[in-house]
Amino acid sequence: MADPYSDQTTTVYTAFDSTLDSVDRAEDLALEAAAGFGLSEDDVQRIGMAVREAMVNAVVHGNGYSHDRTVHFFLSQTPAALRVVIRDEGEGFDFDSIPDPTADENLLQQSGRGFLLMRTFVDECHIRHGTPRGTEVELVKYRSGGGTL
Repeated sequence: MADPYSDQTTTVYTAFDSTLDSVDRAEDLALEAAAGFGLSEDDVQRIGMAVREAMVNAVVHGNGYSHDRTVHFFLSQTPAALRVVIRDEGEGFDFDSIPDPTADENLLQQSGRGFLLMRTFVDECHIRHGTPRGTEVELVKYRSGGGTL
């Protein structure tokens, strides 16, 4: 990663296999970048957890562990923000159908908390349909905890 105080933008792209080992590797990349970005240890760990959640969703739910599908991982850094974009090659899904994990009827469900966690751990979390298919999750953490790129 570049010096976080420079005017440069640094972007890293990695194509990951649809395996749980890839989840670990992507989390490690994000942890290293967040630490180098000068964030607090708590924020570094939060970014790691958000990336882990997004990667697990991409590998397990999006790509279904398919050896024929890739998880696309983009990590970029500007002086103001650290951004991670994770895109799977799955069929995608209806974002509006995600149940509220905090609703009484969902409190004991084993799944459905990933997007809530991602939104909690970063300053911005955007979920959109990938191109040409799949799901794309964008996670943004600002140096000061808020603001714009």
